Amino acid sequence: MSLAHAAPPGSAIVNRDLLPRIASSVVLIAIAAAAAWAGGLVAAGVLAAISAIVHHEWTGVTEGGSNAALPFTAAIVAAMIAYGLGFPALALGVAVLAVVVGVATGPRPWRSLGVGYALALGLSLLALRDSPDHGIAAIAVVVGVVAATDIGAYVAGRTIGGAKLWPAVSPKKTWSGAIGGLAAGLVAGIVAAVSFGFGVTAPFLVVVVVLSVASQAGDLFESSVKRRFGAKDSGRLVPGHGGMMDRVDGLVFASVVAVAIGMGHGGLGDPARGLVAW
Repeated sequence: MSLAHAAPPGSAIVNRDLLPRIASSVVLIAIAAAAAWAGGLVAAGVLAAISAIVHHEWTGVTEGGSNAALPFTAAIVAAMIAYGLGFPALALGVAVLAVVVGVATGPRPWRSLGVGYALALGLSLLALRDSPDHGIAAIAVVVGVVAATDIGAYVAGRTIGGAKLWPAVSPKKTWSGAIGGLAAGLVAGIVAAVSFGFGVTAPFLVVVVVLSVASQAGDLFESSVKRRFGAKDSGRLVPGHGGMMDRVDGLVFASVVAVAIGMGHGGLGDPARGLVAW
């Protein structure tokens, strides 16, 4: 998800970009919430569709078209559905095979990187949702922190402006936006913790900060890819925010980091519990 763009301090927050941006966030969060609540094959189907769109847009940016990569898109969908049907080992096997074939067929590293990028989004969120006791809470934390980081960064960058964050990668993003996004993400994490009744402990707050930073890193990564290939947006699917890849760039990094933290803290069997229970 995009960080804030620079603007003169004091400029209007509500403009033709912000309202579609918030509306698209609300719609996508509602879809994510419904899929997370349902879990199982419903969640897998929604994430399969989103991941397929992300891969389609990635190949459009990096390869100039998506036809040659369609078999890999199909493999991504197959991996998600296999997970939703209760075969995570099969899903992982399909995912690894798709990445390996992507490396072999090229163009390197973009094809295999795009396959891994799309797979990481769907499989990491499915791994979190798979927890019977903490899955919905973990998804709420990750999605809430990422969405709040995005909107907070946008508002802070528009109202404060100031020094650029990393001009060589994304010339319009600002330090004020990054800090504002971090603050908003922290608030969202606390709200999620209170809503789901688990403790707002110091370790959990550190986790929320890490997820917010990961979300912003994901945005910078996607910006660097688009800049490398001279693309402004990955597509036109999402009003106010370009393509699906522009919308979920922060979520890709944050969800992978969330699974890594959850497994590191709580073990391989229940990353969601390891993420939220401290």
